[in-house]
Amino acid sequence: MPACVDHIVVVDDASDDRTYEVARASKDPRVVVLRHATNRGVGAAIVTGYRWALGVPGAEWDAFVVMAGDGQMDPDDLPALALPIVRRGVGYVKGNRFAETSSLRVIPRSRYLGGRLFTMLTRAALAVRVDDSQCGYTAISRDACSRLDLASLWPRFGYPNDLLAMVTRAGVTFVEVPVRPLYPHVSNTLGARHTPIIAAVIARAWWRRVMRGSAR
Repeated sequence: MPACVDHIVVVDDASDDRTYEVARASKDPRVVVLRHATNRGVGAAIVTGYRWALGVPGAEWDAFVVMAGDGQMDPDDLPALALPIVRRGVGYVKGNRFAETSSLRVIPRSRYLGGRLFTMLTRAALAVRVDDSQCGYTAISRDACSRLDLASLWPRFGYPNDLLAMVTRAGVTFVEVPVRPLYPHVSNTLGARHTPIIAAVIARAWWRRVMRGSAR
């Protein structure tokens, strides 16, 4: 983890692979380990991390960066994600895997095609310019995070679309920065069971935007 990181918050979502024990054994003094008693989903785990970060005193331009624990996000990209926030001009930053020339070669085909399709749908649903809606490698400012209704974030797969919708509804400025896609595991396919869930989250975001516009 880069030296510029002040706190490393590990959220164990009731895993059965000794994540909690291994993380607790870390000798890095920056590490804080939080644990869910039952599995609540990746979105819920991120909310737990955000709430912990909001509880630590700091400045409004502190950057809260989300990095998955599956080895698919390069720690070397973290400073680039945080930089637009610490320069005090942007509230939310999304990684863009498709901006890298290696994406076609590295990202499994089903994930690449699924990511492209869901990005098109998200772009239309939210009426925003986004090139990689599904990337979970993100950074958000303390100020922007404090303005979101974290309790209502979709708790499981599909949360990136819901979080982006919340950000845009809150009027938070966001940008994308290139990040290197890493897929160290043999099996990395977009599960068929996740497709209708993500589609439903996007549809809900579209409906909320439409209803918000009609209420004005």
